[in-house]
Amino acid sequence: MRDADDRRAALWQGRMAERAAILALRLKRYAILERGYRIHGGEIDIIARRGDTIAFVEVKARPTMDGALQSITPQKRRRICRAARVWLASHPYAAAMTLRGDAVFVAPWRWPHHVAAAVELDFG
Repeated sequence: MRDADDRRAALWQGRMAERAAILALRLKRYAILERGYRIHGGEIDIIARRGDTIAFVEVKARPTMDGALQSITPQKRRRICRAARVWLASHPYAAAMTLRGDAVFVAPWRWPHHVAAAVELDFG
């Protein structure tokens, strides 16, 4: 029972962090194209566009900003790239745009911190 409660709490925390991240991105004039984009073997929390840039955004909610930054592992980067490749295949207009792997870090009682190019994208 405790594990189920912990999972529900973590899911709720993640959803709230994504909402905060979306608000922060919208205030920076990003248009949100997708939220919770998932494929088998990959996922992207938010896909956003501003001008000629498409940002594949990972949202991390952690007690500290350092902990959030360290939580984007090489495995997580591969999952983001895998999902981004699939998304790009179904949105060919985006191939001519600047593609970037961003992150939004959310810590309690702090404004979300958007870091452009925090996630190295590898489409090779």
